[in-house]
Amino acid sequence: MAGLKDFEAEFLAAGETITAHTSGSTGVPKNIELSKEDMRRSARTSNAFFGIDESSVLACPLAADYIAGKMMVVRALEARCRLIELSVSNKIRLPDDIPSVDLLPVVPSQLASVMANIAPSAVRNLLIGGGAPSEEQCRALGSAGYKAFISYGMTETCSHVAMADIRDDRRIFHALPGIAFSVDVRGCLAVDAPDFDFRRVQTNDVVELIDASSFRWLGRHDNVINSSGLKLHPEEMERLFSAFLPDMDYYVVGEPDKTWGQAAVLVVEGFQETADNALDVLRQSGIDHKYLPKRAVGVPMLQRTASRKIIRKIPNAGPY
Repeated sequence: MAGLKDFEAEFLAAGETITAHTSGSTGVPKNIELSKEDMRRSARTSNAFFGIDESSVLACPLAADYIAGKMMVVRALEARCRLIELSVSNKIRLPDDIPSVDLLPVVPSQLASVMANIAPSAVRNLLIGGGAPSEEQCRALGSAGYKAFISYGMTETCSHVAMADIRDDRRIFHALPGIAFSVDVRGCLAVDAPDFDFRRVQTNDVVELIDASSFRWLGRHDNVINSSGLKLHPEEMERLFSAFLPDMDYYVVGEPDKTWGQAAVLVVEGFQETADNALDVLRQSGIDHKYLPKRAVGVPMLQRTASRKIIRKIPNAGPY
C-alpha cells in the first residue's frame, strides 16, 4: 500500500503523467495515465470550493494507491498547506496535537468512526467518496452538525467533478466550475471539461439530468435490472431500504428468472435467517411492491474491492 509521501515524490519527479488505477468495482481494474496538469487543475478547483489555502490543515485516512488519496497530496501541494497522513482503516482519530482539520476525505465505512471520535467542530469539511453513503448515515451526519459533501467523480476525471450536500434530501449533484453535463441515449452521464486534457468522459452512470450543471444519480447502467419490462436501479432500491435496514450490510442484484426475465435479489451479510428477516421487514414496510426483492440470500461476507466498494455478484442458491 503506497504512502502519501511516496506518491508526493512520484508526483514531483520528472514526467507529465501519473499512472493511476481504477477501483475495479464495475469491471476489471486497469491502469490509466493521468495528466499532472489535469490533477493540478482539479486540485485548484477543489481547494477553491472548500476554501483551502496556505493556513489549512488537511488529513487523509485513504491510501495513495487510488485517486482519492493521490488528489489529497496534490491539493496540499497546490495550496502549500499541511497534510496529515492517518492510518488507512475504519478506526479514524485525529492526532492529539491537531485540534481540527479543514478537509477530511472518507469512504462510507469510515463514517461511524468519524462520528464516534471526531466532533463536528473539529472537521470543517467532510468529503465522502468511494460509494454513496446510506440515507441513515446522511441523516446522522446532518443531525450531528457535520458539514459534509458527497463527491461524484472517477479516476479518469482526477477525482470529483460534482458535489452533493448531505443536507439536500434530493441528493442533487452540482458541477464544479469548468464542468458541464449531458446524457447519451441510455440516459448515462457524460462529463465535459474543455479546460482539461481529458476533455470528455462518457460514463455508465444513469442519471436524472436537471440541467447542464446538475443531476440526480440513479445508478449504474451495468446494474440495471429489467424485470418484466420495469427497469429497476439497485442503488435506488438500496436507498429506499436503508431506513428499514439500519446497521446492515447488503446490496441488490439481478438474476435470470423464467417469469420476470430478471428478478431482484437482496444479498445480506449474515446468516440466511438474517436475510429472511430483512426481506420480511421490507415486505411490511409499505414500500411499493415493485421495488421489493423476489428473494433474499445470506452470505458470510460481502465481497469488496481494495478501495472497499462492494462487488455485486449473483448469489448461488445457498451460501458461498
